[in-house]
Order: sequence, then structure tokens, then C-alpha cells
Amino acid sequence: MTRDTYPERTDKEIIKLGFRGRCPRCGIGRIYAKFLKVNDECWNCGLVLSEHDAGDGAVVPALLIIGTIIVGLALWVEFKHEPAVWVHVVLWGPLSLGLTAWILPRLKGIGIALQHKHRSTEEATKPGGS
Repeated sequence: MTRDTYPERTDKEIIKLGFRGRCPRCGIGRIYAKFLKVNDECWNCGLVLSEHDAGDGAVVPALLIIGTIIVGLALWVEFKHEPAVWVHVVLWGPLSLGLTAWILPRLKGIGIALQHKHRSTEEATKPGGS
């Protein structure tokens, strides 16, 4: 496989690469330089990642998933054990932050990978849009 030829990937493969934070073109380089900071380009294949913008696309599914988990668990704990209010604060605050820190990079990576497959933006964006 040369620098100019890369395999055609299915949506399932692209989603797996995005979930793992790997380059959607070569599958080797990393999408992120830091926690949610997207690399300017892939160190392995040179794919320009800075032009791919996931924006807030990962936030809504993350809120829905995390909210469902936390509210479901909080209701279960409340009705099953009837703990004091401080127990809820101690349990659900850190769990919410931890789940958010775990799921946001994965959902954003999936968004960037799918954007590359279906609407590649390797060329620099022109002023004023398209």
C-alpha cells in the first residue's frame, strides 16, 4: 500500500476506526493530539484532519446516552435503597463526568471518520464557504 492508495472502507470499518481514534484513511495515525484537540494532519498518511469539523455533533448523542444511564441508575438506586441525598450527589456527579470524558472523544472520532468517508474536506476551505 503506497501513500496514494488506501483501501475502500465500509461504514462499519470507518465507525470502528473513529471509535478507536484512528485515522479514517490509513487506520494507523491518531485523530487527536490531546483530549479533544484534533491533529492538523495524520502523521502516517498526511490526511488533513484540521478541515474535518465534528463541531457539536457528538454532544447531543452523548447527552442522550449519559442522561439515560444516569437517570435510570439514579431511579433504581432511589427506589431500591432510598439513600440520603448526599449519596446521589457523590455517586452521579463523578460518574457523569467520567462517562462524558470517555464517550465524547469516541463519538467525535466517529463523526470525523464518517465525515471523511462521505464528505471529504481534504482541500482547504474557501473563504465564505464552499
